[in-house]
Amino acid sequence: MVAGYRERKILKRFRVAPISPVGFLGSWLLTLVSTLSIGMMVGGIAKNEKMASVIACLLYFPMLFFSGTRLPFEVMPEIMQRIVAFFPLIQGIQLMKAASLGMHTESIWMPAAVMGTVTILCTGVAVKCFKWE
Repeated sequence: MVAGYRERKILKRFRVAPISPVGFLGSWLLTLVSTLSIGMMVGGIAKNEKMASVIACLLYFPMLFFSGTRLPFEVMPEIMQRIVAFFPLIQGIQLMKAASLGMHTESIWMPAAVMGTVTILCTGVAVKCFKWE
């Protein structure tokens, strides 16, 4: 994959773009960890596989729908923006967008704080509620 990017001169474009590869990779990893922690929490609190599937759908589908893939976050009504701002996927996309556009570092603290809080809370609930049997 990297060789193909090099051959098609895509890596050369990345070098001159304002993107920070470390910042983008860090934001991607933080988004990954925060969303996976929700899955760990669901696995910890669900009594069986069917219940886990229902809970996961109830949590993940609104996040996917309102994450900015269907409707950009910036054009959502203000009340909706305030409600969905607590979804870690939205904050992850905002963080990756900031890293891609070379935005200032003060714009990354809120998304990072939301995703870190979600990660800590969901992991704590998962550990507390986990049962081997």
